[in-house]
Amino acid sequence: MTPFVLMRGSPLVVSLVPSALKLWRICSRSSWSSRSPSRLNVCLLRRKPQEVNQLRARPLHTISAIFRNQPSAGAAVYTKDARLGDDYRGLGEEEEQKSLDNDTIAAIVTAMGGQQGAVAIVRLSGASAVEIVGRMFQPGRRVGDGNLSPRCSEWTPESHRVQYGNLVDSAGVLVDEVLVVPMLAPRSYTREDVVELQCHGGDVCVRRVLQLCLEAGARLAQPGEFTLRAFLNGRLDLAQAESVAQLVAAKTSVAAQSALAGIQGGLSSFVQSLRMECIDLLVEMEARLDFDDEMPDLDTNALITRIETMCQRLQEALATAGRGRLLQSGLQVAIVGRPNVGKSSLLNAWSQSERAIVTDVPGTTRDIVEARMVVGGIAVNLLDTAGIRDTADIVEKIGVERSESVAKAADVVVMVISASDGWTSADAIIYDRIWGTEGILRQRTDPTGGVLAGPMAPPSESASVINEYKGVQTPSLLVVNKVDRAAAGSVVLPEDVQNAFFKRVATCATQSVGLQELDMAILDLVGLGHVSSEGQQWAVNQRQAEQLVRANEALQRVVESVQMEIPLDMWTIDLKEAAIALGEISGDDVSEEVLSNIFNRFCIGK
Repeated sequence: MTPFVLMRGSPLVVSLVPSALKLWRICSRSSWSSRSPSRLNVCLLRRKPQEVNQLRARPLHTISAIFRNQPSAGAAVYTKDARLGDDYRGLGEEEEQKSLDNDTIAAIVTAMGGQQGAVAIVRLSGASAVEIVGRMFQPGRRVGDGNLSPRCSEWTPESHRVQYGNLVDSAGVLVDEVLVVPMLAPRSYTREDVVELQCHGGDVCVRRVLQLCLEAGARLAQPGEFTLRAFLNGRLDLAQAESVAQLVAAKTSVAAQSALAGIQGGLSSFVQSLRMECIDLLVEMEARLDFDDEMPDLDTNALITRIETMCQRLQEALATAGRGRLLQSGLQVAIVGRPNVGKSSLLNAWSQSERAIVTDVPGTTRDIVEARMVVGGIAVNLLDTAGIRDTADIVEKIGVERSESVAKAADVVVMVISASDGWTSADAIIYDRIWGTEGILRQRTDPTGGVLAGPMAPPSESASVINEYKGVQTPSLLVVNKVDRAAAGSVVLPEDVQNAFFKRVATCATQSVGLQELDMAILDLVGLGHVSSEGQQWAVNQRQAEQLVRANEALQRVVESVQMEIPLDMWTIDLKEAAIALGEISGDDVSEEVLSNIFNRFCIGK
């Protein structure tokens, strides 16, 4: 038996206090209570200290270690010299870590480029933020007419109180008129001293203010470093930090509402409650290993029911993975078909724009035409493609090749045919090139065509969440256009064609007929027919979904172990695995490589 040594200041002890007290009360009522209280260590966890520390409440990460860590290939990460600049080259390991961890950082936090705004903001965070701003800020005073006039005086900041004044450089030259908003620790986003400088908008003005801050002693912030500091200082957990990035990148109001639900702690409280259940079970199992004769008999049926309830909750969270991906990245919808079936007219009518040129001349569209729209809270990027046909025209031939490439990469493919012409041999050729057995998409094998088993469908099994992005089958719709000239029901389709498409929708693009039905078909196709503009609850991203799958599989193994009457100490291995997986989501147990991957995807200034 390997006793667990309670380590001073260990966050694990804090997280286990309720369970430990409950266990102490059980033990204190037994004959064992007269023995040394140190035996309680064994009840907590029969694991080596280095193993138990994987369950700690929050690992001690440093900014220098995270930004120095090299993440997986493909992540955008600055090299050390590029991040630190000339002033930091040649520093030793200890000096470099101290410089990064204690630095006051600064960055522009408002959007740059594009249309200029009237006001821009530069944010500073760190122990020296107030001191740095004090070197260059001259507060104003009221004059006889009631207006504010800048004057040279010492700045005494008052937290969360706006002050007007001038920013001057070391030579006393005016740089800009600003409003200064100090937010002193711990009442700030990062739980450090934070000062925001609201200056005039425009790239030139705000860059001059930022440069002045850097010259006064601040360091340019790394991507996501403000939110990283908020995480390291306990202001946010990792799930909330990821929601911050999702909110900034939100393309629709529904996506923004979902991200806000995550920031408010919806996912975090869900994960923490499950993790504490795992730890509570783990404590009980470990106690029974050593004091089973002094504890009540284990009700295995109740234990299985409890774990299955936890698995059901995990499944409900996993069901949000598809919605989360769609809310953040949107849908790419490719419109394909032969020339002159109304593809461009459909794109214009559907997106309520005049993006594509519409004529009676076959082959008018020769390149990809894009139009952006929102369908049921999901950002949709429509792609009108060149009519697919065999042609000798070299330009049109290139357009056809691009059409096929777009169809291959799209999330949803919409094939358009004409109701007046019916199903033609040209349509059959296009179908074979895209959906045929030798085509660019694999043909659907579901004979009913009514249940999508593709990458956008809500997962029916936890393991499918990891594989759902690998493209089992590209979802497809068939649009029968020009129903003003002939009834959609008059079009006879071959049986294999009927099975290849999720749904058939009748439209008349020139009269905007059938567009609402097309919207609903798209949402039903991707399993989001219930999404509305009022917003949705939190949703998990792919990284979080993978950890939920890991936790679910570990709990399922515990159930199997109980049912197969495997020794009790084997149950604790999988319970520990589930707790660690859930800790990966909240950041209670996460590697520096994962943190580096997450925060380097943030924008600078957030």
